[in-house]
Amino acid sequence: MRNVCIITARGGSKRIPRKNIRVFAGQPIIAYPIQAALASELFKTVMVSTDDSEIAEVAISLGAQVPFLRSPHNSDDHATTAQVLWEVLSKLQELGQKFDHACCCYPTSPFITTEKLQRACQELIESGADCVFPVCEYSTPVQRALTLDGRHLKFLWPEYQNARSQDLPPAYFDTGQFYFFRTDRFEASGALLTDNTVGIPVPREECQDIDNDSDWKLAEMKYQLWMANCESHT
Repeated sequence: MRNVCIITARGGSKRIPRKNIRVFAGQPIIAYPIQAALASELFKTVMVSTDDSEIAEVAISLGAQVPFLRSPHNSDDHATTAQVLWEVLSKLQELGQKFDHACCCYPTSPFITTEKLQRACQELIESGADCVFPVCEYSTPVQRALTLDGRHLKFLWPEYQNARSQDLPPAYFDTGQFYFFRTDRFEASGALLTDNTVGIPVPREECQDIDNDSDWKLAEMKYQLWMANCESHT
C-alpha cells in the first residue's frame, strides 16, 4: 500500500498575508500538518504543492518534499482543491510515482494530529470508502437558521420554526483539515465528497477556520487550551 500526503500551500493569501508560513504558537503553521504526517509513518512521500519559493524552502526545512512547483493556472483564487490534486497526482505519475491512497492536508491546520491521520487511514481501508475526512457538529440546529431580508429577520426554513431543537437531526460541517482518499476513485469521479464518503466527528475545540486575524487569534487560544488539556491527561 503506497500513500502520499499532499499539503496544498499556495503563496497568494490576501486576507492573511504569508498565511501558510506565519508563526503560529511558536512555529510556522505549515509545520503542524507536515510533522503530523511524517510522524504517522503512513506515507511514502510527504510533499507540499506550492507556487512560492519561500514556502518551498520552509517546507523542505521541516522535512517535506517539493518535487515541483504548482502551475500558475492552479495558483489563483479560483483553483479548487480537486484541480490542484489532479495536477499533483498527474505530475507524480509522470515521474513514475503511483499511489494507492492520498491525503490532502491544508497548511493552516494546527489541529491535525498523527492519531487523526492514522484513524482516517484505517477507516478508509476498513470501510471501503472513497474518502474519509473529519467533520464537526454545528453547535445549534442549522434548520432554525435565520436570514436578513433588508433589516427584517426570516427563517431560512420556515417549516422548522416551531420544531424543538432536540427533535432535529444534527448537522455537520467540514473542518477543512484533511481528506484521505483512494486515488483511483478520485481520478474517476474528480470529487472528494461522494455517496461513499465517511466522516469522522471531532470536537469543536479541535477545529477552527482561519480566514482573518480574529480567526487566527481564536485558533491560537483554542490550540493552547487544547494542548494544556492534553498535557493534563498524560
